[in-house]
This record gives sequence, C-alpha cells and structure tokens, in this order.
Amino acid sequence: MRKLLEIAADGVRSAIAAEAGGGDRIELCAGLGEGGTTPSHGVIAATRDAVNIPIFVLIRPRNGDFVYDAREIEAMCSDIRDCAALGCEGVVIGALDADGGIDLNACRAMIDAAKGLKITFHRAFDAVADRAHALEQIIGLSCSRVLTSGGARSAPEGADAIADSVRRAAGRIIILSGAGIDAGNLGELVTRTGGQEFHASARSIVHSPMRYRNPALEGLSVDWQDSDVARVRTLREILDAAE
Repeated sequence: MRKLLEIAADGVRSAIAAEAGGGDRIELCAGLGEGGTTPSHGVIAATRDAVNIPIFVLIRPRNGDFVYDAREIEAMCSDIRDCAALGCEGVVIGALDADGGIDLNACRAMIDAAKGLKITFHRAFDAVADRAHALEQIIGLSCSRVLTSGGARSAPEGADAIADSVRRAAGRIIILSGAGIDAGNLGELVTRTGGQEFHASARSIVHSPMRYRNPALEGLSVDWQDSDVARVRTLREILDAAE
C-alpha cells in the first residue's frame, strides 16, 4: 500500500510546493509557527484554485488550549461550512474538556456542520488524559483519522505510543503521525510505528526580496518559511522506498 504524505501548509505558496514535490494531501492552516489556526476565506479559496490534491483545513480559532466556549464553537462551525462551500475535501478538528477528555458535544456540532467532509481529529489528542479511551471516543465520532505525535513533543519521540495507537485502532481509523518529521527520521518512524500516513511541513527559510530595509527596524526579520519542493520530494522518496 502506498504510504501517504500530508504537508502542513500555511499559505498558497506552501500548498503549491507541497503538490509539486509529490505531497498527497494538504493540511491548510495559518500561523504554523504557533501551532496553527484557521486560515482566512481568501487563502482557502486561492489555495483551492491553485492545487488539485485534497485540502483539509485546520479549524482552530486561536492558539493555546483546546477548551472552547459556545461562541468559539459556533465560529468553528461557521468556518467548517465555509470550507464545504469552497470545495475542500476535509477539515481538521478537535475539542477537549477541562479534565483532558474529548468534548463530544463540541465535536459533534463541528461534524454536523461538515456535512460529509472527511474529518481528521487534530493533535488535541496528544493533550488527553487517557489516550486509549480518547481514541475509542474519536472512532465513535466516525473521524477518518487522528493526527498524533504520540503525546510527545515530536513524533520520533512518541513513536512507541503511536505504534500502540496503530495497534489499538486495528484499521478502524487511520493514525496520522506528525510533528518534527524530517528526512533524517522519517524512514525509522515508518518502521517503528507501522503507520501508513505521515504529516510534515517540509519547510525552509525564504529570504525576502526587499532591498530597502528600514534601519529603525533593524533586527526584525522579514524572512519567513514555506514548504520546500525539494524537501517534500525527499520525504516522498523515503516513503516510496519504505513500501
């Protein structure tokens, strides 16, 4: 079975690079450096026009925890309906209660708003108190997959816990390994986890073309990071070699 590569892209440029490098799916977000939030309507629409591979949009109204109030939940439901109208294939959701359990009511509201879109449960899963119980709840919600680093800061660090989730899932849901994945650790991660889907940003620094730099702002970087075609292609080659 061909292993799937999902690229976390926080803009149109990164999404285009993801497709050009052989990525199979895009998780589209904003503010990737802060853990990711929901991108704007304009970015979603422009990305949908620019690429042909599936787009799953991250639905997260802010950084920080995953405990949301009623207004935040309604905002997320509105964003989900927007994604459906723009022709996206899926959304990436998650919500917890204050005790580290899955907020089933919030998740059901978002799934109802999705109206047939595929659902990934995001790394809120890594913040739960009981991974085994939470996994069963997410399966019960009929999510397509769950993104996880194994409850660790990176997927390589959490590889054993990811492997445990793969075994527990037993084909009922896809375990999508993500966080800290690069060309130096992907091959070993495939072997250790037994997973079929992997999530990475494959970014490199883009140097600003601005020739004029305001001297009063010296020290403030105008450079940024985008997904890099060559880095995406290298990850694709590693996954192909592991089949």
